[in-house]
Amino acid sequence: MNILLKKVTRENWEEALNLKVEKQQEKFAPPVAVSLAKVYIKPDGDSVEYIPFAIYDDEVMVGFVMHAFEEGTKDMYWINGFIIDKKYQGKGYGGAALSEMIGWIKSTFPICTEIRLTVYKDNYNARRLYEKFGFQPTGEIWGEEDVLYLPVD
Repeated sequence: MNILLKKVTRENWEEALNLKVEKQQEKFAPPVAVSLAKVYIKPDGDSVEYIPFAIYDDEVMVGFVMHAFEEGTKDMYWINGFIIDKKYQGKGYGGAALSEMIGWIKSTFPICTEIRLTVYKDNYNARRLYEKFGFQPTGEIWGEEDVLYLPVD
């Protein structure tokens, strides 16, 4: 397995739109099209920047993840829209991609002291994965999702 994060561009966006999760997982993450729309619409405000990535195993697109951040902050570095296509689930791609995303954030934003994400209470697989990486609850709840954070040293 050789996980690569490649920005979603005019060359690969259509392939990214074809990524799908299992039917019962659809409520846990937005479709890729919604995540890509956020880049332009900026629903979290003008100060939030979004960087969408396709997740590849060498040349095969296996998933999608988006990074959202507020420049100059120490704790507003988010992972969202994270999915592994249903054809590739259960093969270790989630953990490998999460590790790659965390590493990318740390190296790109040395000011970052914590990485955040949200997870639905009943998304047990994602919760287990995030806890394995050291994500902890902040105590905040956004809608139906718990906010988790990973301290970065």
